Amino acid sequence: MYAEERHQAIAELVATRGRVAVTELASHFDVTTETVRRDLSQLEKLKLLRRVHGGAVSTRSVTMLEAQLPDRDLAQAGEKERIARAAAALLPEGGCTLLLDAGSTTVRLAALLPPTDHWTVITHAVPIAALLAPLPHVELHLLPGRVRPATQAAVGHATIEAIGQLRADLAFVGTNGISVRHGLSTPDPEEAATKRALIASGQRVVVLADATKVGQERTVRFADLEDVDVLVTDDGIDGEDAASFEAIGLDVVRA
Repeated sequence: MYAEERHQAIAELVATRGRVAVTELASHFDVTTETVRRDLSQLEKLKLLRRVHGGAVSTRSVTMLEAQLPDRDLAQAGEKERIARAAAALLPEGGCTLLLDAGSTTVRLAALLPPTDHWTVITHAVPIAALLAPLPHVELHLLPGRVRPATQAAVGHATIEAIGQLRADLAFVGTNGISVRHGLSTPDPEEAATKRALIASGQRVVVLADATKVGQERTVRFADLEDVDVLVTDDGIDGEDAASFEAIGLDVVRA
């Protein structure tokens, strides 16, 4: 494949997927990561994509991944990227109905939904909705409610009531803390109530949390460990913590 053909293919892949990693592109096109980085630099100059840490995003999704998400959500970016990819591996072939919680890791997961399948996505997160709205392979449902500036997610009575009427095949939920003693927790009561509703409406519940969240206990508990099925985290999780979770019946996936 000539360089010009590879550039066109990369641009099309980023536009379709929303976000791709350097390592994935190198493997896909059988070139070095240095070659991919040079390709991405040239494509960025043409304003066909935007380079980010570890890869590239389409120009329409840059604001969702960087400017609109709080700076604190960009911490552990590499780990969150791996977690999102591991979570994407749990998606069934052919598509299904998904509940997506707000968060920087779930945004990354949303960008990885295979375009060859059809997905019905229900979310209260404005960045996720903005990312998915133009995609033909996604049927998007945006939940009502008051949008909190800190998380850019809808919360409140209207949000919880709407979620309560729904049933989804998979719910992907974030958390600020996870421990055996306190379960899943977050600082804000309204965020906790929304997460609680998401978990209740998912037939299978997957928690996305990098290893820095393990052992943390925030003010408001929104679920016990028995309420969720899978924890997708990174390889920084302590072995004893992972064993404690697995002893309760939680499936721990290390990205």
